[in-house]
Amino acid sequence: MINSARGRVLLGLTIAIASLAALLWVLQKRARYNESRVSLVENRSHSSSSVADKSSPVPDASIAPTPEIPPPSTSPPQTGPDIDSTLPPESVQSPNPSSAPISFIGNLKLIIPVAGVPPDQLIDTFTDARSEGRVHDAIDIPAPPGTPVFAAADGEIIRLFQSERGGTTIYQLSTDKKLVFYYAHLQRYAEGLFPGKFARQGETIAYVGDTGNAGVGNYHLHFSISIIANPNRYWEGTNVNPYPLLRR
Repeated sequence: MINSARGRVLLGLTIAIASLAALLWVLQKRARYNESRVSLVENRSHSSSSVADKSSPVPDASIAPTPEIPPPSTSPPQTGPDIDSTLPPESVQSPNPSSAPISFIGNLKLIIPVAGVPPDQLIDTFTDARSEGRVHDAIDIPAPPGTPVFAAADGEIIRLFQSERGGTTIYQLSTDKKLVFYYAHLQRYAEGLFPGKFARQGETIAYVGDTGNAGVGNYHLHFSISIIANPNRYWEGTNVNPYPLLRR
């Protein structure tokens, strides 16, 4: 038992120092524990970020593939109704008829496409002038209204067309697909006529009229022949004079 005052003071100091040392040790231990926890959390966060970056990389715009541009459509245009008024063929100028290669039609045998008209009544109007500086490029065959119009040759009816100038018209393709016969200013079509029908020479396909720009009461058939290079572009032909072919 410490009886002296000095001994008691020394004992108190020793206990205080020991307590302080114990407190410092505890605080140091807790600080190290917290540091280890923070480090562990940061490592886990970094690992998660790395995995996410690898699983969903951001695409590089500089190496992105260029989208393919589809080629223009080569499918044929949709066909309209049997009788239509789209794409006026007469809006396309025909080449110079004097340069037409007509040698291959020298043996072509046509009939006059209007009923009751003899060859000596035909008039050559092929080079006659027309409005807007145009040349006729056809032959006019006058006849009473309603006179039957015949197919001048065998061939497929490729279009029935309502034209501003030609009025009610017919396009017929020759059997060798080199010629187009054009009938205009018709009063009406023959019953049962349709695009795709094969018309025999002499078959009634329409009736004489004055439609289009023929003039009221000027009843006649406007008949032309053109040499074509492409049956799908039948309106881009080179006109040849029907008159000598119908007269013989």
